Amino acid sequence: MVTGVTSLSVVRDELFTTIDEAELSLEQFIAERDNGSLLQQAVENLQQVRGTLKLIELAGAEMLAQEVLQQATDIPAGAGEERDGQLSALSNALHVLRRYLEIVDAHRQEVPELLLPAINELRQAGAQPVLPESFFFSVRLDHGRPASNPPAVAFDPRSVEVKRLRHMYQIGLLGFLREENSTASLKLMLRAMARLDSLLANDERGRLCWIAAAALEAQVDGQLLPRKTRKVLFSRLDRELKQLLLSASYEAPRNLLKELLYLVVLADSRGARATQVREIFSLLPLPFTDHLLEESYQRLAGPGQAVMRSLSSAIRDELSGLKDQLDLIERGTVSADGLSHLHAVLGKMAKTLGMVGLSSAGNALQAQLPVVTGWIDQAPIEPGQLLKLADAVLYVESMVASLDHDARYDSRSSEAKPGDEATSFANHQLNEARIVVIDEALGGLALAKRSITAYLESNGEKLNLANVPFSLQAVRGGLWFLDQPRAAVLVGACADYIEKQMLETQQMPSEQMLETLADALTSLEYYLEGGAVLRPETSPSVLDLAAESVRALGLSVAA
Repeated sequence: MVTGVTSLSVVRDELFTTIDEAELSLEQFIAERDNGSLLQQAVENLQQVRGTLKLIELAGAEMLAQEVLQQATDIPAGAGEERDGQLSALSNALHVLRRYLEIVDAHRQEVPELLLPAINELRQAGAQPVLPESFFFSVRLDHGRPASNPPAVAFDPRSVEVKRLRHMYQIGLLGFLREENSTASLKLMLRAMARLDSLLANDERGRLCWIAAAALEAQVDGQLLPRKTRKVLFSRLDRELKQLLLSASYEAPRNLLKELLYLVVLADSRGARATQVREIFSLLPLPFTDHLLEESYQRLAGPGQAVMRSLSSAIRDELSGLKDQLDLIERGTVSADGLSHLHAVLGKMAKTLGMVGLSSAGNALQAQLPVVTGWIDQAPIEPGQLLKLADAVLYVESMVASLDHDARYDSRSSEAKPGDEATSFANHQLNEARIVVIDEALGGLALAKRSITAYLESNGEKLNLANVPFSLQAVRGGLWFLDQPRAAVLVGACADYIEKQMLETQQMPSEQMLETLADALTSLEYYLEGGAVLRPETSPSVLDLAAESVRALGLSVAA
C-alpha cells in the first residue's frame, strides 16, 4: 500500500488526464448514443487507467477501475433508456475515482473501503451481487467461544422463554429496519441475543450468539450508522437463529461471522462482550471509524445530514433575529428600514424552508408578507396582526427542529395551514411536555434495572431495591398521564413483584426469574424510548412482549 501511495505522485498528472478523457468521451456518448467510437475511446482510456493503477498497486482504486471497465465494455453502441442506470453509475464512479485518488495523494493513505459504495452501485446496475462491508477486512475465524458457567436448566429451543427471546429480537429488528429510534431497537436486540448466548452457554451453537451479541454491543456503543448493509446483516441473523434452533448440529456461515466481527472492530467498543471478542480474535483497530467513512463518502458524493444540521442552525439564528425584530415592533421602536429588512428576511426564509421540504413552515411565513408590506406602506400595526406573525415564527421554530431528525417527534404531525400556527405550536408544546414525562419514566426504568443488577451481584442485598417500587409507581403515574393504561398496569405489576417477591420475602428469586423481570423492564423501556407513546401504531406488539415476561413471573395481566 505504501508503494502505491508513493508511486501515485509519479503518475498523477498523466493518470488524471486519462480519467478526464474517459469522462469526456463517456459524457459525449451519453448525448450521442449511436456514436460507438466515443464509447470505444472511453473503454481504451479506462484500460489505461486500470493498467496504471494495477502497476502502482492501488488495489481498491484498481478494483473500481476494473468494475467501470467491465460495465463500459458491456454497453453497446446505440444503447437505449434501459442502459441509463448503468451509464449514470459509470459517470458517478469515474467522479468518485478521481476524487478518491486526490484524497489518497493529499493524505498519503489508501482507504479502499471508501470505494465500496461506488463499486456496489456499479455491480447493482449490472445485476451483479454486491460486495459486503467486510470485503477488505481479514480475520481468522477458527477461534472458539470461551467456556462459561452452564445454565441452570437445559437449553430447550421449543421453550416459551426461547420463543419470547426470539420475539424480542424480531421486535427490535423491526424498529431498526424502520429506523424508529435505532439505539432503543438495537438494545432490545442485544438483550435478546445476550440472553440466548447465556442459555446456550457451552453449546457450540452459542458461538454465533456470542459474536452477534458483541456486534450488537459494538453497533450501539460505537453509534454505527443504520446502513442498508447492516439491516440486511441483522435480518439474516434472524433467519440464522431459526436454523440454529432447529438443528443441534448447526454451524454458522463463515461469511456471516466475518461481517459481525467487522462491526466489532469498526466500532472499537469498550463493552465487555466486544472487548472479549476483540482479544480472542486478535482484532487490531482500523485506521478509520464509521463516521469518518461517512464524512469521506459525502466528500466524494455530495452533501448529507451534516449540511442539513448546519442549515438548521443557520435558520435558528435567523429566527432569533426575527424575534428581536418583533420585540422592537411591539415597543413601537422599529424603523421603516427595519420593516423592510423584516420583509426581506421573511421572504428569503420562506423560500429556504420550501427548498428543504418544510413547505408548511414556508407557507406560514409567506402568508405574513402582505401584512408586513402594509406596515411598510404606513398601515397601522394591529396587535392581532403582530400576534399572528409571532405565532408563525414560533411555529416555524418548532418545525425547523425536524431538520435535526429527532426520532421521537415527527414534525409532519403538526403541519398547519396559514392562520392555524398557534394551535399547531400549542400541540408542539404539548408533545414537548409529553417527551419530558417520557424521559422521566425512562430514568425510572433505568434505575430499576441497575438496582436489580446490583441486587443480583450482591447476592440479595435488599438495600439496593429500597427505592425501586416507589420509582416504578412514579413511572406508572406518568404513563397514566400519557394515556397509556396498559403500559401503566405492566409497570405496576413489575413494582408489585419487586415489593412482594424480593423485598418482603427472605428467599431470593432465581437468576432466571430476575432475568425475566429485566426482560419485562427492557421491553417497557423500548416501548418508551422507541417513540411508541407518541406513535403507538409503530410498535403494536412491544407491550405484548412485556406482558409475556410479566406472565412468566407468575403475575396475572390482561391480554
